[in-house]
Amino acid sequence: MTLETFTAIRGIYHGYRPPAPGAPTLVFANSLGTDLRVWDRVVQLLPTEWGLLRQDKRGHGLSIAADTLDIETMASDVATLLDHYGITDFIGIGLSVGGLIMQRLALRHPQAMRKLVLADTAAKIGTPDIWNPRIDAVRANGLASISDAILARWFAPGYETTEDFAMWRAMLERTPDEGYAQVCAAIRDADYTADLARITQPTLVIAGAQDASTPPDLVRATAEKIPNSRFVEIDAAGHLPCVEQPKRFVELLNSHVTN
Repeated sequence: MTLETFTAIRGIYHGYRPPAPGAPTLVFANSLGTDLRVWDRVVQLLPTEWGLLRQDKRGHGLSIAADTLDIETMASDVATLLDHYGITDFIGIGLSVGGLIMQRLALRHPQAMRKLVLADTAAKIGTPDIWNPRIDAVRANGLASISDAILARWFAPGYETTEDFAMWRAMLERTPDEGYAQVCAAIRDADYTADLARITQPTLVIAGAQDASTPPDLVRATAEKIPNSRFVEIDAAGHLPCVEQPKRFVELLNSHVTN
């Protein structure tokens, strides 16, 4: 199989690899403060015949920022890519705010999305008392001014001593300040709790056991409201289990996709 081809459509930077005949296509949505590279370690472990679609959210990575942003707009951006490539059968995989995006797509495209994976996310994440000071701090002093606090919530204790920790700091701090602030506001304003019962897809819900951003109890409570769901904790992982424990993440993903 060919590698992903990276390009932009309507200002949305993304990578796409078509599936081999009969193979599934996986569509990924990233967390706040990351770009599509947050999935690199997962992608490297997936079967090469599987199709892939990854993309940078508006205001993140190489995607062009929007004037205003909400979860519905970000879901529409993914739908634009689905339409462009004629993807009518896919597995949706969302991490953190990407999980909010995939919840919307699950309801918008119930026939096309066969299965759903939600990682370290919820139907409602945080409150204005949490998000507003963060937005104000980023707009006043830049994302780097609060990056230490953010990174402490991303990873399990001890990860900051690893060789590649600086790489993830760089990814976070190079996120455009306004793009980050707009996505914070989109998360703040989203509450899809009442819609969880309408998600019909078989759903795998994953939480890093040491996640301080979306604690396992919050993620589990979301899973309990989705009719056909399974909840799993991944040990030795914080908010980004796809980074810290990619082999375990892929093991769970493979089982969910193929069974």
